[in-house]
Amino acid sequence: MFAKQYEITLPADYDMGIIRKRVAVGGPLFDAVTGLGLKAFLMRRRGVAGAPVNEYAPFYLWHDAAAMTRFLVGGGGFQNIVRDFGRPPVRQWAVAATFRGPAGAAVPESASRQIVPLAAGGPELSAVVEEEVERTRELSQRDSVHTTALAVDPSRWELVRFVLWQGGVPDGEPATERYEVLHLSAPGLGGLPDGRHW
Repeated sequence: MFAKQYEITLPADYDMGIIRKRVAVGGPLFDAVTGLGLKAFLMRRRGVAGAPVNEYAPFYLWHDAAAMTRFLVGGGGFQNIVRDFGRPPVRQWAVAATFRGPAGAAVPESASRQIVPLAAGGPELSAVVEEEVERTRELSQRDSVHTTALAVDPSRWELVRFVLWQGGVPDGEPATERYEVLHLSAPGLGGLPDGRHW
C-alpha cells in the first residue's frame, strides 16, 4: 500500500471558494476508483488553524500501485491538476500501518499530518517504527478518529502520521499541518488492513 500527497500553494488573496467548487464537482468522480483506498480532499486557509499559506493538498491511500500510476500518468485525473496549476511534486510513502477509529462511519471534517524525523545513529529503525505504529494504534482509539495511517519516506527518512477526524483537530494535538476536509472518496476503505503492514 502507498500513501501520496501533493501540495499546491496558492496566493494569499486567492479565493478558496474556487477550490471548494472544484472539489464539489470533481470529488465524487473518485468515489468508485478501482485500487483507491481513500482520497481526502484537503485545504488549508492562510491564518486559520495556524496555516501560513492557502493550500490545496489532497492525500491518498492506494491499494494498487498500478492504479496510482494510472492516475498520475495514464489520464486518471492528475492531468486536470497539471492543466490548472502546473505539475506539482508528488510525495509518496510506503504505508507501515493503518487503523480505523471509532468514528470510521462518520464524515470527517478535518485532518492532521505529523512529520516524524528518523534520526541516524539512534535506536534500531525497526524499533522506532514499531513504537510509532503503537502510538498510531493508540491514537486511533480516540472517539473522534475516523482513520489513521503511518507511512515511511525513505528518501528523507521521515515518518508521516495522517489522521482523519470527525470534528476539528483537537487542541494540543501534535500536528505539522492541520487541514479542512472538503470531501472524502473512500471506495476501498473497507479493504484497508487494520494494523501493521509488514
